[in-house]
Amino acid sequence: MPEKKKGGNTVNTVWELAAPIAQRLGLILWDVKFLKEGANWYLRIIIDKEGGVGIDDCVAMNDALEAPLDEADPIEQSYNLQISSAGIERELVRDFHFQMFLGADVTVKFRTAVGDAKVHKCVLKGYEDGRVTVAFPDGTDYTFDKKDASSIRLDDFDPDF
Repeated sequence: MPEKKKGGNTVNTVWELAAPIAQRLGLILWDVKFLKEGANWYLRIIIDKEGGVGIDDCVAMNDALEAPLDEADPIEQSYNLQISSAGIERELVRDFHFQMFLGADVTVKFRTAVGDAKVHKCVLKGYEDGRVTVAFPDGTDYTFDKKDASSIRLDDFDPDF
């Protein structure tokens, strides 16, 4: 079941349409975003899969989703459909993201400074009921409400790659 997000019913409706299609294609529906940028509306379908997403996966998802979207017609205004990969520094937003990446390195951007900084690299230790627990490099644990962070991203970027 999708979580309530900005974009409300549109995101939920599109999630319900897209999730079984992604599963049938061997993909994970990572996120759905419906947002306005400038004068244009964008429906972003973000997908993932073991081993990474390629352009063929994006094309397959686009092709499989177009007809069900047109039939359901959940969006009144015109919009641009974009299918993309979650990427290497994927944002952790939904409950299942946090469960998948317990023990992983993350970068948290807090809305207000924690200690002497707003941005911290840490390890994701726990997640329950919208509360996130991370371990800072000095070994201390810190628990906070997910809403207190402007973003939490996987930090598996290898600068030597």
